[in-house]
Amino acid sequence: MSRSVRTRPEGSGQALSEAYDTALLDLDGVVYAGGDAIAHAVESLATARDGGMRLAYVTNNALRTPDAVAGHLTELGIPAGAEDVITSAQAVARLVADEVPSGARVLVVGGEGLRVALRERGLMPVESADDDPVAVVQGYGGPELPWGRFAEACYAIARGVPWFASNTDLTIPSARGIAPGNGAAVEVVRIATGAEPRVAGKPLPPMHRETVLRTGAERPLVVGDRLDTDIEGAFEGRVDSLLVLTGVTDGARLLAAPPEHRPTYVDADLRGLLTGQPEVSGTAQEGFRCGGWTATAGADRLELAGDGAALDGLRALCAAAWTAGGEEGCALDAEKALAKLGL
Repeated sequence: MSRSVRTRPEGSGQALSEAYDTALLDLDGVVYAGGDAIAHAVESLATARDGGMRLAYVTNNALRTPDAVAGHLTELGIPAGAEDVITSAQAVARLVADEVPSGARVLVVGGEGLRVALRERGLMPVESADDDPVAVVQGYGGPELPWGRFAEACYAIARGVPWFASNTDLTIPSARGIAPGNGAAVEVVRIATGAEPRVAGKPLPPMHRETVLRTGAERPLVVGDRLDTDIEGAFEGRVDSLLVLTGVTDGARLLAAPPEHRPTYVDADLRGLLTGQPEVSGTAQEGFRCGGWTATAGADRLELAGDGAALDGLRALCAAAWTAGGEEGCALDAEKALAKLGL
C-alpha cells in the first residue's frame, strides 16, 4: 500500500477473500459485540475460510489467553484454535523479551493473558516491586483489578525499572456500554510517575510485526471497526484495510478521517469480504460518483445527489470529503448528506 494521501475508497474486481490470503480481524465490534456474534459474521467467515482465506483474530485486549478467545469463537460457531489468535499481550511480551535476559522477572499489572504470554517468552511474572523485576508490563486486567496493582507499578518505575504497556485504548466495549480500557489505567500510572511506557498494541508496529510473524501472511487485509487502532495500524504496516460499520465508527467520523485513518475499503459488515468493491469515479470539479450517487464538496458542506444503495453514497462522500480535506481531516458539514443515506 502506498503512503500517498488516500482520496477515495478503492474498488476491487475480485471478492476480497480472493484478493488477499489472510484476514487480520479485530474482534470487538467486528466479529462479536458484548459476547454475541455480530449479524452475518459467522456465515461470512465460514464462507471466506472455505474459499481458502486464512482467518486470524487480532485483539488489543490483553486479558484473555488465546485459548480462551479461541474457545469463545468456537462457541459462537466460528471454529478457531489458539494459533489463530494474536493478542497485544503476545506483542508486548516479545517486546520485553527482546530487551531483557531469558528467565528475567517481570512485574505484571494485568490478567492471565499477560502472564501466559510472558511465560511463553521464557520470562517470570511477579506480583510485587519488591520481587526485583527488571521490567513492568501493564495490560487490561478487567474491572476487578485491584488499585494496589497500580501502586506496585509506580514503586518499580520510580526505581528506574522500564515500563511497557500492551496497548493504550482508553475505552473497551462491554455488554452494558463503554468501559475504561487499558489506556485509562496507563494514565493512572503515567500521572503518578511522570514516566512514558513503551507500547506494543495496535496501531503501533510491534503488533503488526507479531501478527505477520505468527500468521506468515503475504497479502494481509486488516478488518476493523476503529479508525485509530485497526485502520491506523494497517496504514503504519503498509497493508490494505476494510472498515466495517458494525462497531464504533460512524459515517461522520469516517468522512472527517485524516489520511492515516482512511481505510482502503468500506462495507457494512463482514459480508464485504465475500464481494468485490465498487469503483468511485469522477473528480472534485464534476463530482464523485458511486452507484447512483454523486457527491461534491461545497463551500461549507458536503452535497449528495441521486439514489441507490446507502453504502455507495457513503463511498462517494468519502471521496469528496477526503479530497477536500487533503492531508487534514475534512471539516465540512456532512449532516444533511448523511441523513439522505440514513446514516
